[in-house]
Amino acid sequence: MTVLQEASTEEADQAPPAPVDTRGRVAELRDLKDRARSGPSERATEAQHAKGKLTARERIALLLDEDSFSEVEPLRRHRATGFGLEAKKPHTDGVVTGWGTVHGRTVFVYAHDFRIFGGALGEAHAQKIHKIMDMAIAAGAPLVSLNDGAGARIQEGVTALAGYGGIFQRNTRASGVIPQISVMLGPCAGGAAYSPALTDFVFMVRETSQMFITGPDVVKAVTGEQISQNGLGGADVHAEVSGVAHFAYDDEQTCLEEVRYLLSLLPQNNRETPPAVPTDDPVDRRCEALLDLVPADGNRPYDMRKVIEELVDDGQFMEVHERWATNVICALARMDGQVVGLIANQPQSLAGVLDIEASEKSARFVQMCDAFNIPLLTLLDVPGFLPGVDQEHGGIIRHGAKLLYAYCNATVPRIQLILRKAYGGAYIVMDSRSVGADLSYAWPTNEIAVMGAEGAANVIFRRQIAAADDPEAMRVRMVKEYKSELMHPYYAAERGLVDDVIDPAETRAVLIRSLAMLRTKHADLPSRKHGNPPM
Repeated sequence: MTVLQEASTEEADQAPPAPVDTRGRVAELRDLKDRARSGPSERATEAQHAKGKLTARERIALLLDEDSFSEVEPLRRHRATGFGLEAKKPHTDGVVTGWGTVHGRTVFVYAHDFRIFGGALGEAHAQKIHKIMDMAIAAGAPLVSLNDGAGARIQEGVTALAGYGGIFQRNTRASGVIPQISVMLGPCAGGAAYSPALTDFVFMVRETSQMFITGPDVVKAVTGEQISQNGLGGADVHAEVSGVAHFAYDDEQTCLEEVRYLLSLLPQNNRETPPAVPTDDPVDRRCEALLDLVPADGNRPYDMRKVIEELVDDGQFMEVHERWATNVICALARMDGQVVGLIANQPQSLAGVLDIEASEKSARFVQMCDAFNIPLLTLLDVPGFLPGVDQEHGGIIRHGAKLLYAYCNATVPRIQLILRKAYGGAYIVMDSRSVGADLSYAWPTNEIAVMGAEGAANVIFRRQIAAADDPEAMRVRMVKEYKSELMHPYYAAERGLVDDVIDPAETRAVLIRSLAMLRTKHADLPSRKHGNPPM
């Protein structure tokens, strides 16, 4: 006898005698709900814990504020028949749905209960999810899904597949309206994986969560490749290689605590601004460390994260996609208590160039910030786009255009800060004044140009260099001349392409004052059904 069959038998055996009055009815209700909350059996719970996983309700308790959860349809059961389903009708039908609070703000949640049908989705299961998604959209509050399911319930056939369609449709309708966060805490295979992909953020836990469209057995049968579940779709794979996961953690407790922190940085919906918090970090704090942190020599690398730490409140920020496309940093932080989204080149990785993955990562982050009224701060130190046959054949034009489109389409406050290099098309794409940045600042170490001085001199003065008695000496002289004429720190400022050249130590104060001024910015896009962004 399976655990589920055993549970069904237990439910029948333990059914109380029919009550004869209201008090009896209430006692019956309490007993029924207690059994629904406890799950199918102790054996099923022990099996879940043996895998290093929490139960659905234990996860909800970690996510939400204490005693804030209100459950929806806890007594729901499926109506399917055949294949033995009529004998197994556990309450909740394998998914716990409801709402509660995180830091006092309403959040909707649904959590697959792997102990019941392996968390597989059937008709009733899907309808519960549809209902809670509709409630979240109507209430204008974030939706968090705690995923731990075996996909569609095969015994229910096409009705299970239709249930996924309803989820995808609602994911799309909620996109850019309310924050949607998917937390992967177990397997997620086949079409089920597309729901997390449609949401704003994906969290994963190492060893226990996997996502893939076709599993290892199918891959082996079709291609002959042999690979484990984690090797195919584990947390590290999606955090470092595919970019599907935004965050990966070692355990569920840490993962859910970070989900709570992310929610504290996001608004309830697209009609609100993110919550502000008081800070003891002075607005006018000088950042003297920046004078030494960023080398004036454009060929020397440094860690852009340390620059961000100097600028934001208390040095705290939450990096998104930290381990994927590491040549660009995307992060959420606070400045003077107000949330800001940061996009920054990382000179420590590929010299901070833009490539296909960095463009995609940045574009999605810009769109998310714009959708949820989060101002954008772009920190530039970019030598250009990554050259190479693989990049060109992989569609760097198309992918780079995604970032350009995202910036041009964004209506939130936008500030550009140029630390050092800002060369060519990459300078334009990363929120230059010409594509709509509200303000552009530069440090006196900036180099804004079509390309580096040496490359430019080799093109412009190639005949003079070739004809010179000492070509190398002539080349050095021409490089120096090009720098003095077109690449001095004030060239762009003189032409109105940079609003001011500032002392790096005053950067925090300048940015906070500028963000405060832009807080009431209002911009409308042309009337249209929707744009047609590059894909």
